[in-house]
Amino acid sequence: MKLINDIKESYSELVYKVSWPTQKQLINSSVLVLIASIIIAVFIWVVDKIFNLLMELVYSISF
Repeated sequence: MKLINDIKESYSELVYKVSWPTQKQLINSSVLVLIASIIIAVFIWVVDKIFNLLMELVYSISF
């Protein structure tokens, strides 16, 4: 009985209490996440390339 009551309350909350974003808000948020992901990926790629060059420099030095 408690499970059925919980399901009914969850449904009621989803329908009447949750404020769903508009399509425009959803698209804007998605574009923002996409741009941030690309920026972070490029930053990580640059840092990886720098470390790669440094390691090549360190290993190329012969004593």
